[in-house]
Amino acid sequence: MENRKLKDLEIPPIALGTWSWGNGANGGDTVFGNNLHESDLKPVFDEAMRAGFNLWDTAAVYGMGASETILGKFIKDESNVVISTKFTPGRHEVMEQTLDESLNRLGVNHADIYWIHNPKDVQKWTAELIPLMKSGKIKHAGVSNHNLEEIKLAASILEAEGLQLSAVQNHYSLLYRSSEEAGIIDWCNENNVVFFSYMVLEQGALTGKYHAGNPFKPGTRRGDAFNVEVLQQLTPLLYVLERIGKTYEVEPTQIAIAWAIAKQTLPIIGVTKARHVEGAILAANINLTESEIKELEEAAKETGVEIKGAWEKKMQ
Repeated sequence: MENRKLKDLEIPPIALGTWSWGNGANGGDTVFGNNLHESDLKPVFDEAMRAGFNLWDTAAVYGMGASETILGKFIKDESNVVISTKFTPGRHEVMEQTLDESLNRLGVNHADIYWIHNPKDVQKWTAELIPLMKSGKIKHAGVSNHNLEEIKLAASILEAEGLQLSAVQNHYSLLYRSSEEAGIIDWCNENNVVFFSYMVLEQGALTGKYHAGNPFKPGTRRGDAFNVEVLQQLTPLLYVLERIGKTYEVEPTQIAIAWAIAKQTLPIIGVTKARHVEGAILAANINLTESEIKELEEAAKETGVEIKGAWEKKMQ
């Protein structure tokens, strides 16, 4: 497993997401249909840390603090943890207060990466990062769900104060390549900015576990977005993922993750079971060929499926 650099910070090639950790608004029960608690998740955390996956992605809005609270209990005895959390404009109104509340739940004195979660009033909220970065409460700044123009604006605001934008985090998968098509990933690579890809597995739709005969739980975000009809459309792509997976002796999940890494992005993978960590280890060590990448992308395009979240906008 080859680590990456986020400016001066060494990070693994995959970040582990905690969106589904804990219940509540925007939490695991409402979005994923899960009901996970500390006793379920501590073995997952321990396994990940043993494997070298120490970059944890969360947000104040995930379960309205539930995810950060659980993660905070796990990291209190760990020194080698990289924490990524977020401020959500529209949901929160005072950045420093929101950050302090997040740091308190996490039990740390700074955020390694602090994200502006959406592009509402880029000028205002990017400027709010500046004193927090200068004080040391934020080590690296990132923006999420921003288009290229908004990303460039945020970068210029920070640069005027001698600071840098370190990362961009957008929805990116075989089924949703808007950030690539808009030139965002190229811009990140040209400017030494790490592009974090979230929903790489489309909340489980690209794992091969779910299909028309075994659909998601209805009444959840992913169950409604990837209903039986949509899962049926994905059948040919899932077949290609499975076939290529057999070449590397892995599941479709690992191929979808390896594709995101091959595209020069850092995928965020939600982990709720120890086997998810084992899968991340396998994915991080797969080097897909150019022909395999092309075949996957063609199969994905032919499905005609492109589903974005209600919070998202097109990048072009």
